[in-house]
Amino acid sequence: MGEHPQHLWETAMKVIVLGGGVIGVTTAYYLARGGAEVTVVERQSGPALETSFANAGQISPGYSTPWAAPGIPLKALKWMLQRHAPFRFRPDGSLFQLRWMAMMLRNCTSARYAVNKERMMRVAEYSRDCLRQLRADTGIAYDQRTLGTLQVFRTAQQLQAAQRDIAVLEACHVPYRLLAADALPQIEPALAHARGLTGGLHLPGDETGDCHLFTTRLAEIARGLGVQFSFDTTVRRLLCTGTRITGVEVQTSAQGDVRSLHADQVIVALGCASRELLQALGLDLPVYPVKGYSLTAPIVDTERAPRSTVLDESYKIAVTRLGARIRVGGMAELAGYDLRLNPRRRATLEMVTQSLFAGAADLPAASFWTGLRPMTPDGTPILGRAPGWDNLLLNTGHGTLGWTMAAGSGKLLADLTLGRQPDIRTDDLGPQRYGRIPQAASSAAQEQRSAPA
Repeated sequence: MGEHPQHLWETAMKVIVLGGGVIGVTTAYYLARGGAEVTVVERQSGPALETSFANAGQISPGYSTPWAAPGIPLKALKWMLQRHAPFRFRPDGSLFQLRWMAMMLRNCTSARYAVNKERMMRVAEYSRDCLRQLRADTGIAYDQRTLGTLQVFRTAQQLQAAQRDIAVLEACHVPYRLLAADALPQIEPALAHARGLTGGLHLPGDETGDCHLFTTRLAEIARGLGVQFSFDTTVRRLLCTGTRITGVEVQTSAQGDVRSLHADQVIVALGCASRELLQALGLDLPVYPVKGYSLTAPIVDTERAPRSTVLDESYKIAVTRLGARIRVGGMAELAGYDLRLNPRRRATLEMVTQSLFAGAADLPAASFWTGLRPMTPDGTPILGRAPGWDNLLLNTGHGTLGWTMAAGSGKLLADLTLGRQPDIRTDDLGPQRYGRIPQAASSAAQEQRSAPA
């Protein structure tokens, strides 16, 4: 591991990071690099055991695309009638679900799509640069590959619709290649066996890797920099006086002891649990849990397996090479906090894998997983200081792109926390963009306990 020179340690600020997934751990790493005294609080027994555990594995800035896009409302209605649809909706009984969907629908215009995609790509491109520097600084290994990603199309309409994304790619100076069907094997040789493809969009600058492995190893590096990890610890509530967070009340799983932690700054990186925690402070974040699934299967025929990531546009499913395994992930269910495994989703993942890479992996032996992605209605994460609070910062709402945006988000939050100028524009990444800037909580709200996070 690379040693970090003493001149990087500029402050003795004490910071608490709530959440030990890839977002929280990368934030803690950058804070420690800046000289902060950092404590990470995580309810699981180790890092990256929830949303970060078995995601699709792709680090794809060029595919940082909002789910809210022109034509999506009509597509969603059609998907409701399809067996292997990429989207499912099941009412969870909450008004918040309906309100979040209404906010998403308002973002399904061409104008909003362009604004949101630019914001997402700004964070994602920066994040990839940060990850490359982090890799150079630490020597961290996580089954990474830097061979790009390939989006494949099954219809002429999809190929034509790619022009909308290409316009944004060109505006952001992102290299790409638009390919005819017969050229796809130049990028992914195993696709020579696939049928029914009309073309593809290749982004050579994208990467892949095992998010859980990365987060676990980065946590060890962070620990070496002095970061303290409090695992098996549940966040009960934030303690506050006036407009300042004075502490975090937590409870350990083993003994059940309740204690208070104190710091100069608090960063909330709790993913889908962020909203419930912050509601008690008068902050209403539009972060909804969007359920996704994945399979992880051993490769049995390397000639038929992908080299990097192939994203199937029709089914919104990515097939990624992770060493001697493939990870197949995707789909979106709006069904609240339900974590049950649906065998129909496994059938869809297996169908797409067989369609693109028949015989590549031992699918019956695959592990089947589901997780909840913290999604905002416009697709852009919520990054920055919490309005109305002096020392509370937010790093949440990354949706399907937490792995893609983790390093950049962590670096941004560390810079903001330590009073440094961020490397990229951040003024439109906070919750203020939703038009509601809550004031500091009332005394009654300050006493209110949020749901455990």
